Amino acid sequence: MSQVKLNGSCLCSAVSYAIEGDAVAFNHCHCGRCRKATGTGHASNILMRPSSVQWTTGKDLLTRYKVPDADRFATVFCSRCGSLMPRIAPDGSLAVIATGTLDHEPEVFPERRIFRGSRAEWSCTDAELPAFDAYPPGT
Repeated sequence: MSQVKLNGSCLCSAVSYAIEGDAVAFNHCHCGRCRKATGTGHASNILMRPSSVQWTTGKDLLTRYKVPDADRFATVFCSRCGSLMPRIAPDGSLAVIATGTLDHEPEVFPERRIFRGSRAEWSCTDAELPAFDAYPPGT
């Protein structure tokens, strides 16, 4: 992919970050763990090899949960509001950025769906649904 610099924050703005490095992939992951962690039909994550990671505020508010039987899966989140935050591999070699936490549109775009076979029946399909810029009329 390309070199990116990403800035983001949690819902309550107590935690913020800046990460720079080489983007490896931008995936929509449909695995059961990602669905449980996000409460959605898929997780949208940018994977990158970080050259620098800076927690600009709230690093002490981060909580990490590692799924005991998982080789790689973990979550990092704000202990105040629960927003997922970037998780950095213990050796610093890889960062997984929950794209919804970005403060600006990234310079990269999703390139694939992974664990598509685990997709929930009701989750994203190629079928078109009505779209609204805000709440639909009457709600």
